[in-house]
This record gives sequence, C-alpha cells and structure tokens, in this order.
Amino acid sequence: MNTPQNKQRKYSAPALEKGLDILELLAARSTPLTMSQMATELGRSLGELFRMVEALIRRGYIAPADDGEGLELTNKLFALALARAPARNLLEQALPEMRKLTRAIGQSCHLAVASEEQMVVIARIEAPGNEGYSVRVGNRRPLVASASGLVLYAFQPQTIRAEWRARLARSVSGKAWKAFEERAASARTKKHVRADSDVTRHIVDLSAPVMSGDEVAAALTCPYIETPKALSIKDTIVAIRRAAAEISTRLSQPTAV
Repeated sequence: MNTPQNKQRKYSAPALEKGLDILELLAARSTPLTMSQMATELGRSLGELFRMVEALIRRGYIAPADDGEGLELTNKLFALALARAPARNLLEQALPEMRKLTRAIGQSCHLAVASEEQMVVIARIEAPGNEGYSVRVGNRRPLVASASGLVLYAFQPQTIRAEWRARLARSVSGKAWKAFEERAASARTKKHVRADSDVTRHIVDLSAPVMSGDEVAAALTCPYIETPKALSIKDTIVAIRRAAAEISTRLSQPTAV
C-alpha cells in the first residue's frame, strides 16, 4: 500500500535536505558559522557536512567570511529570489519613487520585505552628495527588533498578524512582545514608524508601509541623520509616506502584457 509516509521515504533526498539545512541555518544567523558550529547545531558530523559545504561554496551559495572566521551566505539566493515576478515588479515600481525620495529629503532610503522571522533589505538608494548613511542590500534583522519589521507586522490584516504572532512571539519575552504590540498599534494610528536606531547612535529610523491590496508588500525606510541641510523629521515623514503611497498605487495597477 502506497501511503503518504511510504512515498515520502521512497522519494527522500538526504543530500538535498542536508544542503538545505545548511542554507537555512546560515540564513537564520546574523554572524558567520564555522564547520564545527554548523555540525553541532544541525546534530551532524563534520564528515557529513564537508562535501556538501564544498559543493555550496563551489556553486557560490556560501563563502568564507571577510575576516576568515567561518562561512556565511552570499547574495546568490537573494538574487534568485529577486528574479521572481512579484519581487521584480515591486522593485520596478519602487526604485523610481525611491530615487525621487532621496533627492527630496537628502537622505538614503531602503526597501525591506519579510522573510520568515526576519526582515531583509532588497533595495537601497544612496543619499545624494558625498556623505550619508545607508543600509546594505541583503541586511537581515529580526522583525521584532527593527523599524522595518515593525511596519511589516503592524500594517498587515489582523488574520496575518495572528499567524505571524504565533511564530514571532516565541522568540522574545512576554514583556518584549507586549511592547512590540503596543508600538504596532501606535504605528497604525500614526500611519508610520519613528524609532531611534538601536544599531547606530544619532540615527532615527522613519518607515512607512508599501501596500499591495490589503497586505503589506514592503517597508520603505529612511535612516534619518540630522544635518544643517536636512529636512525636518516631520517633513521627511510626510515625504516617505507620500512615496510609499505612490509605490502602493503603482503596485495596484495591472501590469502590461
């Protein structure tokens, strides 16, 4: 009798699963891991991982960290994901407005989307001129620990927030989750997020949602730095919300065939 379990055993692919385990582990970590660390976390021997790691390095999916300590993901998986039609359409609609925004506010901006329990930056536009601060493409942070992540959660429909809550709340204390929910409620009232960066001092993260229908497609975020020529935070928020709304409108329009 061919039960689903038998079919699963018949078509199992241990080597593929081992490679996916490695990729998922590295994606979930913000720092590089050594072979020994990967073996420990995956409950496998070094011998089991060695050939798979070598193959992933050869194919360009992982690489030694810049400081030579451990291995980390390259941007190859990221580039493959961006080649998909939904992500490609989001970037096509967002990038022109992001360029206009940076010229108007004199600051950099970036676009972030949700990826499991993290947010990941998929595009950025540098500040005009010779100086500025920006977040690199591919940067990942927990949703519950970033302004972009707060936007991505706060403006989702209630049903989606409930699904995310079941996953995200497990990663933080009850007190931290309560504070996160309170900030999300405040964001929905104000239609944006303003928060001091917990990564870099003297930077204020300003973020607004890019909508696709009733759901949040991305967070449009500016790491704001006060300079003599900078717009006020209030005016910068207005500009970011306007740009996010324009991208949302573009996303709602049918694409030409």
